[in-house]
Amino acid sequence: MSGGSGDSSPASGRASFSSLSDLKDLELSSESGCLSIVVLGASGDLAKKKTFPALFHLFQQGFLQSGEVHIFGYARSNISDDGLRERIRGYLKGASDEHISQFLQLIKYVSGSYNSGEGFESLNNAISENETSKNNKPGSSRRLFYLALPPSVYPSVCKMIRSYCMNPSSHSGWTRVIVEKPFGKDLESAEELSAQLGELFNEQQLYRIDHYLGKELVQNLLVLRFANRLFLPLWNRDNIANVQIVFREDFGTEGRGGYFDQYGIIRDIIQNHLLQVFCLVAMEKPVSLKPEHIRDEKVKVLQSVTPIKHDEVVLGQYDGYKDDSTVPDDSNTPTFASLVLRVNNERWEGVPFILKAGKALNNRKAEIRVQFKDAPGDIFKCKKQGRNEFVIRLQPSEAMYMKLTVKKPGLEMATEQSELDLSYGLRYQDVKIPEAYERLILDTIRGDQQHFVRRDELKAAWEIFTPLLHDIDDGKVKALPYKPGTRGPPEADELSKRMGYVQTHGYVWIPPTLSKF
Repeated sequence: MSGGSGDSSPASGRASFSSLSDLKDLELSSESGCLSIVVLGASGDLAKKKTFPALFHLFQQGFLQSGEVHIFGYARSNISDDGLRERIRGYLKGASDEHISQFLQLIKYVSGSYNSGEGFESLNNAISENETSKNNKPGSSRRLFYLALPPSVYPSVCKMIRSYCMNPSSHSGWTRVIVEKPFGKDLESAEELSAQLGELFNEQQLYRIDHYLGKELVQNLLVLRFANRLFLPLWNRDNIANVQIVFREDFGTEGRGGYFDQYGIIRDIIQNHLLQVFCLVAMEKPVSLKPEHIRDEKVKVLQSVTPIKHDEVVLGQYDGYKDDSTVPDDSNTPTFASLVLRVNNERWEGVPFILKAGKALNNRKAEIRVQFKDAPGDIFKCKKQGRNEFVIRLQPSEAMYMKLTVKKPGLEMATEQSELDLSYGLRYQDVKIPEAYERLILDTIRGDQQHFVRRDELKAAWEIFTPLLHDIDDGKVKALPYKPGTRGPPEADELSKRMGYVQTHGYVWIPPTLSKF
C-alpha cells in the first residue's frame, strides 16, 4: 500500500489493488528504517493541540522509536528548535518531564515560506541528513507530511513537497501526505482541489483525514453490525423506524465567528463527520476488511442518497452569533441544522436518517440513535413509554446501550423503560482509549487507508449537499433564531416527530459510575 516516488501516474479515482495482492485481510506490510514525520504549520493551534500530542502518545506507547524516527516542524515563524519545543511542551500530558524531554529532542524546526523552494530545499536537506545518520537499512526512507494548514495553501505546499522533498527514487520506502478538512466548500471547489492534488500524488499517497473516523465507538460500528448475529436480521426497514446522528455543543463560535461564517454547521460538521458515521451505519457488508472494499461500500450508499428536500431541513442561528464583529450583520450562516437523508435501496427505503448538529445548545454530546418500530400487539399497553432504541454514545462518556421495556420490580404487572448498558469507563477501567489523531497517524505510517476519505467518496458526499448549500448561500433557505442553551429551534423537534421519531418521556440515561457498585 505504500506510495513511493517510483509510483505510476497519480490515480484520480479508486486506488489500484495490485500492491495488496500478497496481503491478507488484516495484515499490513512490516516496515523498518528511518521515518521522518514533517508537521507543516507547526506553530499553529492544530499542530500544538492535536498533532504533536498525538505523536507524543505514539512515542509513549513505543510505536515511534527514537532510533528510527525524527520529527520536523515547518512554518513561517522565525523560531529555533528549542523555541518550538517550548511551545509544544505545555500540551504534552501524562508523563514525566524526562520522558517529555526525550520526545522533544526528536523535534527539529525549519523555517520557510509555503510557496517558495528555498525553505523546502532546506527542509529536504534536514530530512536527508537525518536519514543518513540514522538509517540502519541503506537506501530506505519513509517520509510522512502532515498538513496542519488552511486548505487554501494545499496546492502550493504539495507542489513544493513534490518538487523538493519526495523520497529519493534511488531509495525504497514511501512518501505520504495527510490533508485536513475542509476539502473544499462545494462540489466544484472540492473537485478542483482533488484535481490539483491528484496531479502531484496518487490516491495511495493521499490521506484525507476526518478525525471522527478515528473515534473508538465509530471504529466499533463495523464490528457491531457484522460480527453480531443479533443485529443482522434487524438492521433494515422492516424493523427500524428512523435513525438519528447527532452532534451538539454547549458553546458558540467563541472568537472564531469570522472563520465559521465562511462555512457554517453543515460544511463544518454534517457533510464530513456525521456523513462518515452515516456511511458506517447504512452501508452494506464489505467483501473483506481491506480498505478498498470498505470504502467501496461507503461510496455505494452515498450514491444511493436521494436529493435533500427543503421541507425536510431546519436551519438555526443562535441569538448573539452576529454580535461577533467578524460576522456580517446580514449573515444567514446556520449554527444549527437538522436535515433528513433518504437512501434509495432495498435495505433502507422509507427510513429517514436525521442528521443534526448545532452550537450553543443545552448540552454537549455526539451519538447515534437507532429507533426500532413498535412491537405489534401491545398487550401490556406500554407503547406510550417509548420504543426500543440502540444508542451509541460517541462522546463524552463513551457507551452503548439498548433501551428496553421491562417489568417494574414489585407485585404489580407494571412496565418501565430501562437499558442494557456497556459503558466504556466502567467496563474498560484500565484501558486507555486512544485519541482519534494518534490512531489515524499510526494508520498512515502503516499504510492503512481504511479510515480515510477516498476521492470518489468525497465527490459523492459533496454531490449530496452542494445543491442545499448553494440555496442557503443564496438565501433561499433561512436560518431560524434560537436562544443559546436550548435544544435549538423548536421546528427541529417538530421535524423529527414528523419523521416518525417517538421521544421517550420520563426516561434519562445516566452513565453508571463505580460509586453505584
